[in-house]
Amino acid sequence: MYESTRGAGVEREAAAPAEAPFGIAEVTGVSMVPTLLHGDRLFVRYGGRVRAGDVVVLRHPLQQDLLVVKRLVERRDAGWWVLGDNPAAEGDSRVFGAVPPGLVLGRVLGRYRPVTPGRQRSAGVVLSWLFSAVRPVRSVPPSARSASRRLRAR
Repeated sequence: MYESTRGAGVEREAAAPAEAPFGIAEVTGVSMVPTLLHGDRLFVRYGGRVRAGDVVVLRHPLQQDLLVVKRLVERRDAGWWVLGDNPAAEGDSRVFGAVPPGLVLGRVLGRYRPVTPGRQRSAGVVLSWLFSAVRPVRSVPPSARSASRRLRAR
């Protein structure tokens, strides 16, 4: 498993994109907090169209054997500008610049939090886990994203 202080990495648990259009990946790191937490599992659709605001799995531009999860912010001449949802974490386009489109592997459709062995004992805890465990990962329009960052900064 990959762990990094520079960004949210992912460990792929399914077939390569060329083999299957869908897969599961595990989040490691904190660069996508609060949207994704360390240990979350992601439902990923490999290939296909992506757009600004989508959360995607991509190859790190400087270490292409490393997969990371980031949000696409905008399309530039050199490729996609990507940022983590946690502004305090490093390891995004502020460090390595725009990402070539060929390094974007797939769009994250949803996330789920796995069951922690020994923790889900009572019916209330199990129901709470079921209610919160599986969620879609929504695209955020660039205009809404910048407005929310301005509000948090004040």
